[in-house]
Amino acid sequence: MDTTALLRIAFFVFTTVAAVFFIELIYLAIARPIQRRRSINRRLGALDKGAAGEQVLNRLRAERGISGVNLQALGWLRKLLIHSGLRITAAKFAVLLIVLFAGFLAIQKLLLGMSTGFSIPIAAFLGFGVPLQIVRIIRSRRQKKFTEQLPEGLDIIVRGLRSGHPVSIAFSLVGRELQDPIGSEFGITIDEMTYGLDMTRALNNLADRVGIPDMSLLVTAVALQSSSGGNLGEVLSNLSKVLRDRFQLRRKVRALSAEGRFSAIGLAILPVIIGGAIFLQNPRYYLDVWDEPVFLPAIYGLVVWSIIGNLIMRKMINFKY
Repeated sequence: MDTTALLRIAFFVFTTVAAVFFIELIYLAIARPIQRRRSINRRLGALDKGAAGEQVLNRLRAERGISGVNLQALGWLRKLLIHSGLRITAAKFAVLLIVLFAGFLAIQKLLLGMSTGFSIPIAAFLGFGVPLQIVRIIRSRRQKKFTEQLPEGLDIIVRGLRSGHPVSIAFSLVGRELQDPIGSEFGITIDEMTYGLDMTRALNNLADRVGIPDMSLLVTAVALQSSSGGNLGEVLSNLSKVLRDRFQLRRKVRALSAEGRFSAIGLAILPVIIGGAIFLQNPRYYLDVWDEPVFLPAIYGLVVWSIIGNLIMRKMINFKY
């Protein structure tokens, strides 16, 4: 492979990354403020347009592909998309991944003239790996925001119960007062309770849609209260305090493990930076041995071992609490 082909590959990769960041910049600068000004959350926005409660419930379910399905029996891809809150079904997302893979493979084979053994891993990484990782990041951010909103939502429920409201009305206050993701998720839960589900089943569906461990505490507390009685307001108040304490502990752990995390990031990107610097200064350093039979297997082996090392470092600094 000559220098021109490698430069084309580098240009294509950097252009793709720049386009992704540019699109995200536009979304953060324009789309999100406009969405926040329109309504507190998506469910209230749909209700403000005159749609009935059952229609809004069915629409929100259909957008995420959870209409009439058992959430606990879904595959990992559908759970990933549901937890991320993206309005796309698993079938459409799978087709999108296949189209991206085929497109990147065609670009490398037809336009760049790359070999099959080199182009397929790159196309798989760009067509499958990168989109899945983006969805994982979106899911992580959404779950983190939901976890941060949950103590405030429990406080709203407690205030509603202490004011004399029924449990269902107290839960509906969260759907009216808070932004997404917790606002629409609790709103869907209340709509499910309104149209036939009992509270425990609706909260279990909420936990399955969100996918965070903290929700199991809320589901257990409500299930015990509904079966054996007790002061639900006091239970939820204590639960809110526990969640805030866990959140503080989580922040403390991240602060204490910051050195290890940044060291892991440095060790992960250092080989790429060094390899790129060597190539820019002396391209013949790699090009002279590019056609050697052991070169590409050696590169693949180094990439695999680097990934294994990064996973081990992640395991060492990713504490469970």
